[in-house]
This record gives sequence, structure tokens and C-alpha cells, in this order.
Amino acid sequence: MRLPFAALGRHFALPEVRRITLDRPTAWLGLGWADLRANPVPALAYGLLFGICGDLILLASLNHPHLFTAAISGFFLVAPLLAAGLYELSRQRGLGGSPSFIDSLAGLRKKAEPLAQFGLVLALLALVWERSSAILFALLGSSAGSDSMHFITNILTGGQHRAFVAVWFIVGATLALFTFAISVVSVPLMLDRQVDVATAIATSLRVFSVNLEALVLWGAIIVALTLTGFATLLFGLVLFMPILGHASWHAYKELVK
Repeated sequence: MRLPFAALGRHFALPEVRRITLDRPTAWLGLGWADLRANPVPALAYGLLFGICGDLILLASLNHPHLFTAAISGFFLVAPLLAAGLYELSRQRGLGGSPSFIDSLAGLRKKAEPLAQFGLVLALLALVWERSSAILFALLGSSAGSDSMHFITNILTGGQHRAFVAVWFIVGATLALFTFAISVVSVPLMLDRQVDVATAIATSLRVFSVNLEALVLWGAIIVALTLTGFATLLFGLVLFMPILGHASWHAYKELVK
């Protein structure tokens, strides 16, 4: 199945993209695990930062249900940029190096401008989601309460606010899918080549269009592992995020010629 974005390459000078098979996402996980095993210290350092920062954000929003849920779901919106250091570790390893955490930061500094511009795009999407979530929670009125865990428990065990959950999920899933489409190869592409943000996003949309089924599967794997990480109070992210970050680099290398 192809979306209209598949024709972008006919009108703009974009890198060529490849079609892949449905079995490739699981292969990327294996390649990500191999990268982690080959150079574990800097990769796990990034994973630890994900876990610590995530816990601090969730603790700060614990008494604000709309911020708490927006923080969890918004993580998926900004994760492609946050994982840039892991992409850089894989890039340098692919060139034959054994990069340290500091080496990866030096590589990111060289591409600071396009990464910052893409970060603004993701920040805008995250803001749209936070405001949308706030509006939906406001429609619940006092029934949303002030205790995030109590509110979530009522939803999960009591079946309350089903209409709210359905609308919230549809809005969030639509925004998350769009974010995934524009970012699936954008950051690795900007790290690897001299391209601007517009070219990176257009290439990502074309990649997503040409490989819709496989990349929806890849997105589902990312969501499943990330939610598992959240279920362990983010400690699981210390391991899962490095694997997913490295795997996403290998996804880019296969998807873009």
C-alpha cells in the first residue's frame, strides 16, 4: 500500500528509498542488540538518562492527570530526537570506530542547527498534543480529579469515561502516527548526510508511504517496548531505548539508499 507521499521524489530532489519486507523490523532489533553489546557503556548511559529524566517528569506531573498522561504519550513525540545520540553511536561504529559518550555528543554538535530546527517541529507537535489533552480533560470537569494514579486506575479497572478514552486515544494516535511518519528516518538522515530539515521530513514521509505496512509494524514494536519500559517505572527504558535507538539507525540505513 502506498500513500500520496510516495510521489514526493518526482517533484523534489530526495534520496532514493527502498521497499522492505515485513520481517525487517525484527531484524533491526537484532542489529540494535548487537550494537548495544559491542559498545554498552555509552548506550546504557543514554538509556539511564531516559529513565531518570522520565521519572522526574512523571513525578512532577503526578497530581495533574492531563499533564501526566500527556507526558507519557508525548514521550513518543520527542523520542526520535532524544535518541539522536544513539544514532550517532551507531553511525560512528559503522565507520569502524568504538565511540564514547563524549564522541557521540561531539558528533551531534556538528549537526546542531538542523537538529534544533527539527526539535522545534517536534516541540510544536508536543504542544498541540498537550493543549488537546488539556481540553479533553477539561470537558470531564471535576470527574478528572487531581490524582493521576486514581484517575488512571478508574479507567483501567472501572471502565469509566469510555467515550473520553476513545476520543483521547484517536486524537493521540493520529498525532503520534503523523509524528512517526515525519521522523522515522529524519534524524538519522540529518546526522548521516548534508540535508536540511525539509528534505529530511519529505524523505521520511516518502519512506513511510512506500513501506506503510512494515513501518506500522515497526511503530507498534516501538510502542510496545516503550510501554513495557513505562510499566517498570521507566527502568526498562534503560535497556529498551538503546536497543530501539540503535535499531532505528539500521532501519534508516536499509530504507534510504
